[in-house]
Amino acid sequence: MKHPLTWLFAGLLTASITALASAPALWLVPLIDRQTNGRFSLADVEGSFWQGSALLGAAAASDESLSPLLPGRCEWRISPLVFIGLVDIRLSNSAVMTEPISIRGNWWRWEIGPARLSLPADGLSALGAPLNTIQPTGQLSLTWPSMRVERRAGVLVTNAVLQLDLVNLVSALSAVKPLGAYRLRVGWQGSTVKLDLKTLAGPLLLTGKGEIANGSFHFSGQATAQENEQVRLVALMNLLGQRRQVNGQDIVALEF
Repeated sequence: MKHPLTWLFAGLLTASITALASAPALWLVPLIDRQTNGRFSLADVEGSFWQGSALLGAAAASDESLSPLLPGRCEWRISPLVFIGLVDIRLSNSAVMTEPISIRGNWWRWEIGPARLSLPADGLSALGAPLNTIQPTGQLSLTWPSMRVERRAGVLVTNAVLQLDLVNLVSALSAVKPLGAYRLRVGWQGSTVKLDLKTLAGPLLLTGKGEIANGSFHFSGQATAQENEQVRLVALMNLLGQRRQVNGQDIVALEF
């Protein structure tokens, strides 16, 4: 009886490996949906699980349709070595990256290579209010150094600093162009993410701090206008939040 069972096991193993080797790229869609609670997903998926491409989209809420988040197609290549616990992934998008992003490690720890992404700010509207109301345009630049990421008890943990710069911000709702340039510093310490927003230049002055921890997000800041632009910016600022008086100064509170 041993020989039939051996051949049966070998046949099942071969069939399983063949099925995994030809796995369609669509297998990635539910994985990303589940990991991001439906906020991000893939569309127009082509290729296989191991080598393919798709459009990356975002939804302001899990029950909303996807809106394009990045221009161009995101391409990936996953090494079959993942079968034995070794991760080797390359991500690329020629529309926003000059070099591919590499991810290497095992099932629990990864080394993510440095990257610089340059993309238009239009995609920010896909993240929901108040960005979908402001309809921002401009140029975004996202950079990070090499970083190690670990998965502990289902939570991603790392120590890294990411920097997001937004320059030449323009809104369809304001005649003031440009509104300014801004920098968001994202400090990821363990499983907690700290946010620090500041204005680099411009008549619309934005500042604030936030935190992402235990699955919850909180941001508190303020928006003010340069004295000579207060009248022309009043309508736009009213869309950002509630007006308050702080130390005798008229500001708009940014609370999310």
